[in-house]
Amino acid sequence: MQYIIRLLLLSIVAQLALSGPAQARQFSFIRDAEIEDTIRLFGTPLFAVAGLEPSSVRVYLVKDPSLNAFVAGGQRIFVNTGLLVASRNANEVIGVLAHETGHISGGHLARSRDAISDASAQTIMAMILGAAAAVAGAPGVGQAIAAGGTQIAQRSYLKYSRVQESSADQAALSMLNETKQTSRGMLTFFEQLGDQEALLTASQDPYVRTHPLTRERVDTIRAHVERSPYANAVERPLYVERHNRMRAKLIAFLGSPAATFRKYPDSDNSISARYARSIARHKQRQTDKALALIQDLIAEHPKDPYFHEFHGQILLESGNAEAAIAPYERAVALAPNKVLLRLGLGQAQVSVEDDRYIQAAVDNMGRAVRLAPGNPSAWRWLGMALGRKGDVGQASLATAERYYLTGKFRDAVGQAARAEHVLPKGSPGWLRAQDLKVAAEQRIKRKKQR
Repeated sequence: MQYIIRLLLLSIVAQLALSGPAQARQFSFIRDAEIEDTIRLFGTPLFAVAGLEPSSVRVYLVKDPSLNAFVAGGQRIFVNTGLLVASRNANEVIGVLAHETGHISGGHLARSRDAISDASAQTIMAMILGAAAAVAGAPGVGQAIAAGGTQIAQRSYLKYSRVQESSADQAALSMLNETKQTSRGMLTFFEQLGDQEALLTASQDPYVRTHPLTRERVDTIRAHVERSPYANAVERPLYVERHNRMRAKLIAFLGSPAATFRKYPDSDNSISARYARSIARHKQRQTDKALALIQDLIAEHPKDPYFHEFHGQILLESGNAEAAIAPYERAVALAPNKVLLRLGLGQAQVSVEDDRYIQAAVDNMGRAVRLAPGNPSAWRWLGMALGRKGDVGQASLATAERYYLTGKFRDAVGQAARAEHVLPKGSPGWLRAQDLKVAAEQRIKRKKQR
């Protein structure tokens, strides 16, 4: 169970406004460098042709078995793990991403009276970023971004009008044509949902409830498929492989080992099947078998950073932090700008009992916070490394950054004051400590005034 807990440490209770009285729903978010990279691979061409800056679009993974995806808080797309697992190919995921991108480019979120309020969206994002500091920066799919069960008031859950849905469909179909991809995946996904229209609301997947699905919409998409010059475009081999691995990883981490072995028996020698079995063996604490599987994959694909990452994760979570450093270092060398890989390396470096790797941890996590200054886990591990090194001032400053990002403003004030007292007056760190203290005090004051 502990491996699944690493996936869903963040719980946000949100109020949903669907077809009746609001009901509470718990959201759990997960983070994984490989899956996020896969979604980014699928989505970037769509974002570009939609006139969006790809790096400005954020995609978040919601740990939920139901089929759903939605946009909230500007250029942010939320995708349920259930949708990813249920998808039969990359084109279905791409079709959903195209549709949600259509909502963003069409400005539907801003115009919808049922859209999540700005304040609530900001609260959601603050919690997603903030609670990450409570986690140990666990690597791989097990890297959670937040912890706790903080409740937020959310005025409504997205529920689009049929006009907006049709508009998003048209935008999506145009994007798929412009990127020379088939829209069959979009059609088959909607056909999969089509039969749910007749079900009682409580039995429907959330996608049907929040995205009104009509037979006319499905017919329109089918007609587009029939006349599109890219209707029979072959799915890109890289997309096929990445989709298979994404599903295998989610199935193995979120499901039981027994279910994984049924889905991916020993007779299946595909990359995704061996990957899933390695994860399942790790969950069963069969470390030698898990390592043998992942090492075979690394031998075949030595430049794959995510295989090296999981190799490090197995060793780290099996209590061998020092041995985990080398595979994490290899993963980081292959993908130096992936902050989640650096977090795994940082955890391994700091977890070694002696201080041989502390300076390396400081350097590594210093790079991580420069790449992602809004990531509380990066600040947490940097603070721990600096503390182990004996640099009290900079450790306090890093801890103040973490507390500020997590909304613990009183703690941020205390750590910033400590850093201000220790660091040389007028130094960059001293000035930053002052800024943090003032900003945190202002947030405390505003909170009192509400």
